[in-house]
Amino acid sequence: MMNISELATEKIQEMLAAEEIPNLFLRIGVQEGGCSGFSYGMGFDDEIKEGDSEMEVRGVKVVVDSDSMKYLRGLEIDWKESAMGGGFTIHNPNATVTCGCGSSFRTAKEAGNPAAEPC
Repeated sequence: MMNISELATEKIQEMLAAEEIPNLFLRIGVQEGGCSGFSYGMGFDDEIKEGDSEMEVRGVKVVVDSDSMKYLRGLEIDWKESAMGGGFTIHNPNATVTCGCGSSFRTAKEAGNPAAEPC
């Protein structure tokens, strides 16, 4: 379904440990908006909702809502270091157009709802 690089997994596990809240997991989703039509959401949660899909990727529990699942098949999450620090990067094989910010996309079949302002 998706892949998380070794380095991204380490960063996620560090962040989860720092939260000190039991049963937290990584929630990944998609919502309409952003420069290209859809934008990614990624954060920690501790509540499973009806229709959520649960999976384990490299020892990290990942939850995706049913509406987002079709946009995230084959998703790859990585961590890149830069002079300004570091951050997660996303490669989505379903995206046909992406924004320069890297957090917005659209697919060949669905354009979402692009924001009027650029990223």
